[in-house]
Amino acid sequence: MGAITPSGNDVDALWDSVVTGRSAIDRLEGEQFADLAVRIGGQVTGFDAEAVLPRSLARRLSPVQHWAIAAADQALMQAGIARPDTGAKTDAGAQAEDAEGLPWDRSRAAVIAATGSGPVDAMQNATRSLLDGGPRSVPLTLAIHGAPDSAAALLSQRYDFRGPGQGVSATCASGAIALGEAMRRIRHGYADAVLVVGMEDCLNAVNLASNANMRALAAGFEDDPTSASRPFDSARSGFVMSQGAGAMLLESEAGAAVRGATVLAELAGFGAASDAHHPTNPHPDGRGAASAMSEALADAGLGPEGIDHINAHATGTPAGDAAELKAFDAALGATARSIPISATKSSTGHLLGASGVVEAMIAIRTMTEQTLPPTLNLETCEFDGWNIVSGQARNIGRDGSDDAPIDTVLSTSFGFGGHNGAIILRRPRTD
Repeated sequence: MGAITPSGNDVDALWDSVVTGRSAIDRLEGEQFADLAVRIGGQVTGFDAEAVLPRSLARRLSPVQHWAIAAADQALMQAGIARPDTGAKTDAGAQAEDAEGLPWDRSRAAVIAATGSGPVDAMQNATRSLLDGGPRSVPLTLAIHGAPDSAAALLSQRYDFRGPGQGVSATCASGAIALGEAMRRIRHGYADAVLVVGMEDCLNAVNLASNANMRALAAGFEDDPTSASRPFDSARSGFVMSQGAGAMLLESEAGAAVRGATVLAELAGFGAASDAHHPTNPHPDGRGAASAMSEALADAGLGPEGIDHINAHATGTPAGDAAELKAFDAALGATARSIPISATKSSTGHLLGASGVVEAMIAIRTMTEQTLPPTLNLETCEFDGWNIVSGQARNIGRDGSDDAPIDTVLSTSFGFGGHNGAIILRRPRTD
């Protein structure tokens, strides 16, 4: 796994920030934000693109692509795989694969780049150049690196992965759906390994203004940004946009065993569905979300009682949070209200198309550490009878809690347009 997020520039830093209840939301400074109605968000800080890429390439790419490549490098390094053209060592100290090969046939190693919008700054800057300087001022790199799926091509080239390289775009459900499609590609024999990268960068005046005009964003928190993201709270008023990237390497269980890989988790189930209801509002009964969760349960061969924890989509919008809880009721029945729920966007902000991958990594660390992350800013819960982890982390078996061990986590992702994705992650089996 690898991460470049407002909460930290690797998975350890991300987890530490989330589990200790630190908010990554801050005031947005700079001329482009000065006249906006909403001037808060989660920004990546302390990141040096030239530590990852040659200066000439870094200058041609957008920040969102820098983060995607850096997160992928971390994930593959943790997996013991270095770029074929380097003599780098993995973080375990083992020599990287030589220039002649990877652990898999190159034609069976695929890449999926998940994003809602991709490198939006490239198109916005090119449009300004066209208006100011005419057609010849438009950079030719826009045609090469300006597409939402361009990170998939960049990573295929970087690691010589010759299987399919593609983009997946389903607004805020992009990351979860990409993970599910990667699982299916491996399960059905079309690939031995898939690198999935979720990435997003919408902290610019155009995207912020559009979402603020739609009244989708939490407004009026410039003097107290860390309190803006308030999932399930009666005072919630919208989501908080964040930027960043997360990367995960998926491979078959058999392939991991052959190469002696350390398995972090099993992606056990996936489901996806559409609300077919409204461009922005979720179906009030959460019917698409419930369908995605039910499909994921069936895919994993589990009943509702098989879910130990939920990392909820929970963006902090009035309609969205209410619909999600109705979806839990519909998909999980009487079990729903006993399952502990965390809403980690209260800490990270909403990374849109990257959120499904980032939250899958948080779910994996939840199982590894047997610690449930807290939901921040939940001062007055609007909804009675739910087991929402709030205030501080809950340490299973270490703080007197009577919660059962966390062996399975349901992670949900929903987006504008009625896109719904759900994945189920399971602790690795030891037999």
